[in-house]
Amino acid sequence: MHEMMVAQSLLAAISDEAAKHNAKPIAAKISCGGLSAVNDEILCFAFEAIAKDTPCEGMKLLIEHKPLRAKCRDCSRDFDVDLSMPKCAECDSENFELLADAPLLLEEIELQTD
Repeated sequence: MHEMMVAQSLLAAISDEAAKHNAKPIAAKISCGGLSAVNDEILCFAFEAIAKDTPCEGMKLLIEHKPLRAKCRDCSRDFDVDLSMPKCAECDSENFELLADAPLLLEEIELQTD
């Protein structure tokens, strides 16, 4: 289960950062690419399960999916790819290359200090 491993890594990173600031984590935002195999519901469920009885229990996990990007070979523009209509948004060409998908990143952590 890929999401459980991701949840464990997130929990460790968030817990470490919260401990550095002597604070309680309230929310965290992660981002991932459009081709990421991360299922939001499963990841949130896994995170909630392993965060039980930790300082991260009850915190909110926000997941943002970054669009898949491509570069047109005809007009050289970069654009967001709509997989249902894969063509350049500028010139309608179907001659493009996919760019690297966005990685899974822990973007921000909201902490509460007493």
